[in-house]
Amino acid sequence: MGSATTQAQRASNAELSGAKGLDLAVASQLFHSARVVGSSSHLSGALADPSASTASRQKVVEDVFGPTFAPVTVSLLSFAVQQRWSSATDLIAGIEELAIRVVAISTNSGSEGSTDLEGELFSVSRMVTQNPELELALGSRLGDATSKGALVDTLLAGRVSAGTALTVASIVQQPGERRVREALSRTMRIVSDELNRTVATVTTATPLSNAQAAQLVRLLSVKYGREVSLNTVVDSSVVGGLRVQIADDVIDASVAARLAELRQRLAS
Repeated sequence: MGSATTQAQRASNAELSGAKGLDLAVASQLFHSARVVGSSSHLSGALADPSASTASRQKVVEDVFGPTFAPVTVSLLSFAVQQRWSSATDLIAGIEELAIRVVAISTNSGSEGSTDLEGELFSVSRMVTQNPELELALGSRLGDATSKGALVDTLLAGRVSAGTALTVASIVQQPGERRVREALSRTMRIVSDELNRTVATVTTATPLSNAQAAQLVRLLSVKYGREVSLNTVVDSSVVGGLRVQIADDVIDASVAARLAELRQRLAS
């Protein structure tokens, strides 16, 4: 990501703080606009062209999206295209990020009910990772985008919140050069950043009790200085103990790790 895109994304994200009426309908429109822009090299080029005036780029947004989109959606898109992006691809990814953040804001505000958005996205990611055929079906460049979205809707119906279903169905329709699991990982990072939370992936041999999970959250929140949420993976190969990963930090207190260390010592 170029420095221009970094600044453009930061400015566009900041615009969300003053926006009113951010709900799943707005998020859906932003996701849709990203697909529309991504499907037309002429449109994406016009909106990301740094030599074009900001007024002309805004007019394109108003002409294309103004008649059917909510005013707040058009306003966010207009602001985004006023920024200087390193490429048209970055602009499309930037609009998608705005959509993901709006889902997180809507969910966190309570307007869509209480939802563990990060946990649901993690569960979907695990489902995709554990099912190669599903990952291939969702990630194939040959597949029809609308069919992929419909497949996600069918798979997740009644199992996740509306915000999670919308997000996953939208990102699989426009994966770009990313694998589906990479797109889901990026989505989880964006959600965590918007909610000012750190996500810890905890691998254990057996499920944590509620008390154990709460204690672990407290300890990690103190250590990292911000709210921590847990994504738990049950894997019998760790034997006992647990392994915690937060971004690039790994705390491995599993029995398997201790046995591996012991074997290395004996071998040396």
